[in-house]
Amino acid sequence: MKNNASRHQIRAAKIAQFDPNSVGLTNNRFIGLPFAEEEAQFVFLPVPWDVTTSFTAGTAYGPQNILDASVQLDLYDPDFPDAWKIGHYFRPIDPRWLSLSQQYRNQSELYIQFLESGGQIQQDQAMQSVLKKLNEAGEIQTQRVKKACTDLLDQEKLVGLIGGDHSCPLGYLQALADRNAAFGVLQIDAHMDLRNAYEGFQYSHASIFHEALRIPQINKLVQVGIRDYCEEELQRAKADPQRIHVLFEQDRMDMLYAGKNWAVICQELIQKLPPNVYVSFDIDGLDPSLCPNTGTPVPGGLSWNEAIFLLRQLVDSGRRILGFDLCETGGSGNAWDGNVGARLAYKMANLCAKSNGISAK
Repeated sequence: MKNNASRHQIRAAKIAQFDPNSVGLTNNRFIGLPFAEEEAQFVFLPVPWDVTTSFTAGTAYGPQNILDASVQLDLYDPDFPDAWKIGHYFRPIDPRWLSLSQQYRNQSELYIQFLESGGQIQQDQAMQSVLKKLNEAGEIQTQRVKKACTDLLDQEKLVGLIGGDHSCPLGYLQALADRNAAFGVLQIDAHMDLRNAYEGFQYSHASIFHEALRIPQINKLVQVGIRDYCEEELQRAKADPQRIHVLFEQDRMDMLYAGKNWAVICQELIQKLPPNVYVSFDIDGLDPSLCPNTGTPVPGGLSWNEAIFLLRQLVDSGRRILGFDLCETGGSGNAWDGNVGARLAYKMANLCAKSNGISAK
């Protein structure tokens, strides 16, 4: 691998030859940027996986949708002028893992249909075998993600994971825990995702933060946009108020309707987070007009400007964003979902880089 000085020189040469005001290039790179992974300082890691999504499948194709739509973006970011110069790179989507996701998805659909028709897993050995295989696949996928993230972090890259369903970032959180004594998580989501092995899936999209809270280094979870949850999840949060803080969407809107300023609400949320923060953004945390083909859409949610304001305030507070995930974007063929997802991925990458003191020079 070339040393840092050499990578900087290559990046500088490409910057000098690139016109950020020209037409977006369809070169299968994020926003048509010229950078290879080696010289990029920020890497998007696509995880094409949606085995356990219980409503609408297809988010495994969300990363490709985001990449395809990114060519329509303009590069100027008022929060980080010349941010594109840091070097953004979107790893190619692994067709093998996309194929495995579909293969396991086919099995999980049969299993979910079995449960929804009243089937009892304890009485059906065939379905027990299916569930075992699916949980094993989830473990393999989690370890694969952890290794990929660890390798990138070892190269001093900043990483944005692009899912797939919301089970995808567990391995990334494990990788960050290996190198950070403590950090918090800001979760923007319609769902709490605190179910214990929902439908029997240990690595369910609905169980990601039940599993993540097994990681002792995660000392605070702040959830925003929550409007669809069960009694089990509510009791889980109430049982650990020092570690879990939830701003339910109904409460958020009540505060806004009563005249409380969103900026004040954001500051109150941010004050609950430690200096180092991971951002987990399930796109269904937004109003579904912005993500109509997400895996589990729910009425209500944050507007685009509300979400961006919260993220900007997080960075302006001096907190460092260790990394982030963006999950559950609708798959290929849903151009609007891809457009919104690509813009959100770019903004989050730039704010992450800014919070880490990355220079565009």
